[in-house]
Amino acid sequence: MPVKIRLQRHGKKGKPFYWVVAADARSKRDGKYLEKIGTYNPTTNPAQIDIDVDEAVKWLQNGAQPTETAKRLLSYKGAMLKNHLVGGVRKGALTEEQAEDKFNAWLEEKAGKVEAKVGNLSAAQEKAKADALAAEKATNDARIAAAQPEPEVVADAEDAPEAAADAPAGDSEE
Repeated sequence: MPVKIRLQRHGKKGKPFYWVVAADARSKRDGKYLEKIGTYNPTTNPAQIDIDVDEAVKWLQNGAQPTETAKRLLSYKGAMLKNHLVGGVRKGALTEEQAEDKFNAWLEEKAGKVEAKVGNLSAAQEKAKADALAAEKATNDARIAAAQPEPEVVADAEDAPEAAADAPAGDSEE
């Protein structure tokens, strides 16, 4: 029986949520599965991926073939690396302690990268919020300035006779 590690879609229309499952390759996409390995929520930023790495490695060791997307997710969480390291231990290239140390070092590096991305996203979000607030304040100041009445020019008493003299005396409507 050929086994695939693939995604099963759940969630509402427009709001996908996936289970990462080991399933018979002949079963339907959202049909019967052998084991649920994890979950994937692409709607958050960064995407939330929860995978049981040991179960994924067990299925990979037993010959399960991941789909392209599932392979990317497994690689992101380190299951493919751990599978590679387990193969090296089996062949005698590494000891289990060395493989575990390499995997833990990779996990720490990956966690640092994810934290940096989250920090950059929050900083960008704060900057966008500050820019929006500044633009809104400028718009409000412009509205307030436009709403205030302009002071009327009061003609001086000396200028009044000149203004009357400039006007033609014989303006009659015909």
